[in-house]
Amino acid sequence: MKKKDIQILLVDDEPDILEIVGYNLSSEGYNVITADNGADAVKLAKKNKPHLIILDVMMPEMDGIEACEQIRKIPDLEGTIITFLTARGEDYSQMAGFDAGADDYITKPIKPKVLVSKVKALLRRYRDEETSSSVVKLGDITINREEYKIIQNGEEMSLPRKEFELLSLLASKPGKVFTREDILDNVWGNDIVVGGRTIDVHIRKLREKIGDDRIKTIKGVGYKFVV
Repeated sequence: MKKKDIQILLVDDEPDILEIVGYNLSSEGYNVITADNGADAVKLAKKNKPHLIILDVMMPEMDGIEACEQIRKIPDLEGTIITFLTARGEDYSQMAGFDAGADDYITKPIKPKVLVSKVKALLRRYRDEETSSSVVKLGDITINREEYKIIQNGEEMSLPRKEFELLSLLASKPGKVFTREDILDNVWGNDIVVGGRTIDVHIRKLREKIGDDRIKTIKGVGYKFVV
């Protein structure tokens, strides 16, 4: 996929951010559209189906958390990457973003070149998943990486992107213990800084959906998937 075919939705209520970040991404060849509030972001996401959405948290009309939640309910946007770009670096704000379905979290201020590098890394994951799709069946659970769906006992469920990637990683080698470092590197990437509770929150949410007996905690080490 060529850069000009990759669409990025940039959402922030600060005109300077829209101008500077938008300019740097456009200069890289990406197709950038912008919005200055969450309500418009949801409308533009439905209309344009971007590959990547960069969302501020604190915005008028509708904040980024609510916008993210609404976007994640749109079936056509299940594979869209969502990352928050905000000055709020507190753990509770990050957890709220991940709970809403965000994939990553980037804290302002950030140098434009560093942001562009992070965007490239996020989009590489998008392309990697497009080319390495497959269906994995483990007991009563089927993981369809191509359609980003989970089927358990005949019932289909959709997971937020990071929950899906985490489950897919653990299920790729049933019985293998994945350390927290393994999970962070494979699911969030080395260049993304996340809070220490991020993995725990995602594991808890997965257990709520597929059952407590599927993912076991190995105290002081990490997690494993059990068939």
